[in-house]
Amino acid sequence: MTPTDRISNATGKSPGTTRIVAGEAAVPRRRRTLEISLAAGLVLLIGAGAAVASTASRNTEAAPAAAVSGTPAAELRLGYFGNITHAPALVGVNKGFIAKDLGGTKLSTQVFNAGPAAIEALNAGAIDATYIGPNPAINSYVKSKGESISIIAGAASGGAQLVVKPEITSAADLAGKKLATPQLGGTQDVALRAWLGTQGYRTNTDGSGDVALNPTENAQTFKLFQDGKLDGAWLPEPWASRLVLQAGAKVLVDEKDLWEKGEFPTTVLIVNKKFAAEHPATVTALLEGHVESVDWLNAAPAAEKSTVLNAALKESAGAALPADVIDRSLKNIVFTVDPLAGTYKKLLQDGVAAGTTTQADISGIFDLTALNSVLGGDAAGTKISAHGLGRDQPVPGTGSAPTR
Repeated sequence: MTPTDRISNATGKSPGTTRIVAGEAAVPRRRRTLEISLAAGLVLLIGAGAAVASTASRNTEAAPAAAVSGTPAAELRLGYFGNITHAPALVGVNKGFIAKDLGGTKLSTQVFNAGPAAIEALNAGAIDATYIGPNPAINSYVKSKGESISIIAGAASGGAQLVVKPEITSAADLAGKKLATPQLGGTQDVALRAWLGTQGYRTNTDGSGDVALNPTENAQTFKLFQDGKLDGAWLPEPWASRLVLQAGAKVLVDEKDLWEKGEFPTTVLIVNKKFAAEHPATVTALLEGHVESVDWLNAAPAAEKSTVLNAALKESAGAALPADVIDRSLKNIVFTVDPLAGTYKKLLQDGVAAGTTTQADISGIFDLTALNSVLGGDAAGTKISAHGLGRDQPVPGTGSAPTR
């Protein structure tokens, strides 16, 4: 994919936006090699003096210690997807809410196709925070033994469906069929594998099994379904709506029907733990913009919401959507800053059953203290709970962020 144009914001700054699909590296290898070569050449030019090199090394090592003091970051690199389920990011970037609240911190953005690719970029240090599905966040936390990420807010609930060819009328018709998900180990991939398991089907991460699962980029899934090469897919919005309204699919399973009260997290906001420790004020500023975006989505007139989202989708995903697709998508989604922490033990077990993660203790995966400070949470109980899986109240003596 080629880089998209820059996205303007209310401050007049333009966060650079790079579009990345699953499997692509966040920084081209050739550019990395060139950077390394230039750095090596510079050291040689500086270098007859080992003492000079030693002094430079000590100065470099001292830099992170200064950052730990809590100064705002010079730059925040934020990831998100070109999906309606990532509307808080789309709105926050397009309308400039996030850039405004970051103040002097530069906002740069990268667009991904699915969660595992975003996690790879975050763990590699290419981004600092990202909007993402819960299962890749869980998987990263488990693999790193709790060192990689913290979930700092929710973004969206709902908006994921298994859509299939019209002749498929029940789970019994799926034997031997070919289904797609956005990426192996992603939230919809885990949901489909777990659901198929409850229906008596065996699936393997290599694509074999009673039902063939093919992790596929969403736009390719749409085309393959149109061409009759796929029998269905478990997809987030707007892709589920696109297959239904533009490609003749029908809904076999709406994921909300599988959860108590129909509530399950589709998108959350996570941050690299090291970045959060070094720049807590920047994390708080990001959350202020995020909360403002969610509030706007829940208050804006439908026509204005559709216009803003379409402009953001055209910028990040390459194309605007028909009004009926956006309308259907929005009816299936609830935008909320609550990450619905009470669902995460089941999400973990679904990942274990799907074979995409391992059994582990995920206590500590949430840090909702900054979110609750932004929301004005207090002792009266107006706070969002981590349900015992992390922090949701400020540590005594640390102060609190400004309330909204």
